Amino acid sequence: QVQLVESGGGLVQPGGSLRLSCAASGSIFSLNAMGWYRQAPGKQRELVAAITSAGSTNYGDSMQGRFTISNISKDNAKNLVYLQMNSLKPEDTAVYYCNAVIVKSDYWGQGTQVTVSA
Repeated sequence: QVQLVESGGGLVQPGGSLRLSCAASGSIFSLNAMGWYRQAPGKQRELVAAITSAGSTNYGDSMQGRFTISNISKDNAKNLVYLQMNSLKPEDTAVYYCNAVIVKSDYWGQGTQVTVSA
């Protein structure tokens, strides 16, 4: 069993910042990568950012030019992954899901709501 618990979502004004956290626990001995996806109403789930156990990062197409290498980070000792989001826009409103890849299997958290609104 693998458990992923997200935190840090909420309501923020346009231009504001949020930091999401995800804690992984359980059978995570072969954790390959962790990351964040998001799903807005009526849209498909999309990749926001991911980071491998070796520290390589990958960002979704809609994040290109907005997120930098430092936006996603991890604490290997605590099995935590963070997503720092700055200059948020209303179109960033979505449910953000933590994802973990363990031996080619995907695991998901329950999601945390991020709402960007004035």
